[in-house]
Amino acid sequence: MGTPTPDFAAIKKAMKAAWMAGDFGKIAELNTQRGEEFVERLNLKPGMRVLDVACGTGNQALPAARTGAEVTGLDHAPNLLQQAREAAAHAGLKIRFIEGDAEELPFEAGEFDVVYSMFGAMFAPRPERVASEFLRVCKRGGLIAMASWTPASFQAETFKLNAKYAPPPPGLPAPVLWGDENVVRERFGSRAKVETWKREVVFDFPFGPSKVIEIFRTYFGPTQMTLARLDPAAQAAMLAEMTEHWASRNEGDANHTIVRGEYLEVHARPV
Repeated sequence: MGTPTPDFAAIKKAMKAAWMAGDFGKIAELNTQRGEEFVERLNLKPGMRVLDVACGTGNQALPAARTGAEVTGLDHAPNLLQQAREAAAHAGLKIRFIEGDAEELPFEAGEFDVVYSMFGAMFAPRPERVASEFLRVCKRGGLIAMASWTPASFQAETFKLNAKYAPPPPGLPAPVLWGDENVVRERFGSRAKVETWKREVVFDFPFGPSKVIEIFRTYFGPTQMTLARLDPAAQAAMLAEMTEHWASRNEGDANHTIVRGEYLEVHARPV
């Protein structure tokens, strides 16, 4: 017998619940600079129509709007969108935030000059649909930009660790395949001209690895959901393994965490 067809509706429902759990804003606020750097490389101009897919709490949407671009942010988690709206209002920025699915974008063909996603759309279960939708809503000659963790990254190792305690449904492609240049070129095919660069995020926290894990345990929805399905012994084992994982890659010390994460940045221009 072959691998059963995944229940995509159930998978998406579980993913939405995981991202709505906890308070991802507390995690996102630790990494605002990375979003600003990513957006700066897009060379946005006033009046450009821009779509931020899987926008979360607005780490990339806000700096995009500061360029004068007309920004739309889309995410499947309404609580994250509410935080993004509040952040935009506080900053005095006009951004349209709507709830939606990266695999079924609720927009017209060629509606945007720039479509991008940073560490977001890579988690959608059907990457071929993501590629097709990005190509559909981005105008010809426009720009599609993605940032995705590579298969060799610290985050890829983290995903493997989590999978020991919460195995993903069979038949799903690994999210980090979006961080493989050859796979990305295959997914866009002849429909776009693709350029890629390997870049690095440096997680620099003024506290040790054990505190990092405490923050994830407290605020990161996917970690909370995984732990909730485990018995106390398995919870303790998972948390200990997570702490060791960060500690083993830490370039700082017990009171200062410095960990590097490699990602692939993709610029694809529809033809």
